[in-house]
Formats: sequence, C-alpha cells, structure tokens
Amino acid sequence: MSFSGRIPVSILTGFLGAGKSTLLNRILKDPAASNTAVIINEFGDVSIDNFLVESSGDALLELSNGCLCCTVRGELIDTLATLMDGVQTGRLKPIHRVVIETTGLADPAPVMQSVMGNPVIAQNFELDGVVTVVDAVNGISTLDRHPEAVKQAAVADRLVLSKLSMSTPEESDALRARLRALNPRAPIVDGDDESTGAAAILVNGLYDPETKIADVGRWLREEVAHDHAHEAHGHGHDGHGHGHDHHDHKHDPHDHGHHHHDVNRHGANIRSFSIVHDKPIEPMALSMFVDLLRSAHGEKLLRMKAIVAMSDNLERPLVLHGVQSIFHPPERLAKWPEGSDRLTRMVLITQDLPEAFVQDLFAAFTGKPQIDRPDRAALEDNPLAVPGMQF
Repeated sequence: MSFSGRIPVSILTGFLGAGKSTLLNRILKDPAASNTAVIINEFGDVSIDNFLVESSGDALLELSNGCLCCTVRGELIDTLATLMDGVQTGRLKPIHRVVIETTGLADPAPVMQSVMGNPVIAQNFELDGVVTVVDAVNGISTLDRHPEAVKQAAVADRLVLSKLSMSTPEESDALRARLRALNPRAPIVDGDDESTGAAAILVNGLYDPETKIADVGRWLREEVAHDHAHEAHGHGHDGHGHGHDHHDHKHDPHDHGHHHHDVNRHGANIRSFSIVHDKPIEPMALSMFVDLLRSAHGEKLLRMKAIVAMSDNLERPLVLHGVQSIFHPPERLAKWPEGSDRLTRMVLITQDLPEAFVQDLFAAFTGKPQIDRPDRAALEDNPLAVPGMQF
C-alpha cells in the first residue's frame, strides 16, 4: 500500500510484439512482485502455466507467489471494483499492487483516466506510472509508422528496451536517441537484464508503495538534474517559467532558460516541457489555471506532473498528476523532500498544444505580466482573451 493508503497501479504498455508478456513473466517471478494483481486482456497473451496453482472462475487466477491474474470482462472500472470488493470482504488476499497490461494498439490514456477519473476507484487505487516496452529491433520503424507507439513512448514514466541482444549497437543507440528526444525524462531500462527487478521497473511515478515523500524527492532530483544539464549549455534562468527545445534554439520572449523537446519531426506534434516558478502560488490561481487547461484543452494534455509551492502553507507542497482532463485528487505532502529547492515544478507532455500558450496561460494566473508590451498586443496574445470582447 502507498503512503495515502491506496493501492498503486502500474500500466504496462507497448506496441504489438514488443515483449510485454516476456517482461511480465519475469516480473511475476520476482519475490518483490508478490501479492500483485495482474489485469490482462486475454490469458493467451501471457504464458502463466508455470505459475498457475488454482483457478477461481473464468476471470481470476491465483498464482503460486500470491499474485492474482484476471481478464477484463467489460469495463476496466468493473474489474478494479471487483478486485477491491474481494479484498475488502476477505475473499481475496491483500493486494500490494495492480499491473494492467494493455493491448499493443491501445492508447494508454483511457486506462490512466479509468484509474484516476472514477471517484470510487480513486478512493482505493492510484496511478503509479506507465511502463512502455519498446522493441530494440523494430522500434524505430514502429515509431515511424504507428502514432499509437509514439504516444505510448511519450507518456511513459519508464521505457524498457526489449530484444537488445538481437539488435546491433548502432540500432540500439539510434533508438535510445529517438526515445530520448521523444521522452527526455523517462529512464531507459535494459529489459533483457535479468538483474533488473520488479521494483526497478514498476515503481515509477509520484506514488512509491513505501513512502510517497521519497519518491517525489526522486522525481524532483531527476527534474533538477535535467534542468542543470541544460544550464551547462549556457541557458540561464529567470526564476519563473522555463521550457525546453532541443531541436530549435530560438527563444520566445516569454520562454527563458531551457528548451522544450520538439518532436514534430516524429510526426506526432508531441512536446515535453517544464514550468519552473520561484514564488508561492495562490490556491485559487492554481485551481483556475489547471481547471481551464484541462477543461478547454484536456484532449491535448497527455500528461502533467507537478509539485507546487502553495502560498497558504509554504512547508507543505501540493502534488498534482493528470492525464488529459482527468486529475488525481490533489495531495499535500507532509513536508518538502529532503534537499529540494522548494520551487514549483510542472512537467507537461502535450499534443498539438504549443508550449508558449501554456506558459502564457500560467503567467496570466500567477502574476507575471508582460509590462513591456502594448495593451492591445498583450490582450490579443492573452490566452484568456475572449474574441470580440471590447474594453
């Protein structure tokens, strides 16, 4: 169970033939994965004969290490509710984690939304992260030909390379570079390495089953390291909003410091960028920014993770995690992670939603006016401006 008392959920995705089943089999052999419930589409997708000790109906299997395996009969929400009911009534053993394996053609966003968007499910489960398996042999061609594969890689918290032993060093290096451009923050793991355990693969997002504080700290350290790596290239800070752009070294007047990773060359219009803010944010301002972003542009917001310095309690930051228009209930940490710089940090992955628009929207709510621009130009560029509105 996690710090919040909810069961962490990991989503295992990857394109057809990427090796999800092989990875899942190895994870289930790890004692660290005991008492894990595995939700798959069909039993045939995963070879579990060596672990099967008991069958309970058509849809639920108990494995020898205490794990459960069930197929999705109808809606995913119903499956999760059935699992929770079984645990609460004592018909099933306690569950420490849920792994959901998606089909190769699936967009992971609806699965993520199912975990976060249903109030009943969100009371008992929380999204811990997305693990995407990428075929080292066919990965680049798959990314070139299938937008679904691009989205699967872009939203991942961890990227696992399979079939590395079958690829050349040149092929694997090219794939790593491609994935790094597409998703610069996700660690890339060797899926063929038997020493890589379940915890290293499944424990990903803002929700560590041991202690949420430590895991948020790890995420923050990765973000700070990512920022500093770009400072080394001579890009300064203004202390407010910072984006990233590795492929286009032109700066917007409102975007200083880092560069967003523009992957338009991959044909998906998917961008990963960050916002860093050095002043506490008013709760109402944050609420309005997030509500407008997700209500008006939710379909373009693939992922958002954030830790926010709040003006009403400087010692207890707020954690946000959202997928499109669906967000986890915001949570206050008991304290800032040790060693944190106590800055607000937001990481966003968007599709067909320009970084400059999001940065300007954030600035509009957090009190960073553009005082050096004419009133009419500022109004026309304001994301909140209503077309035709006269003042």
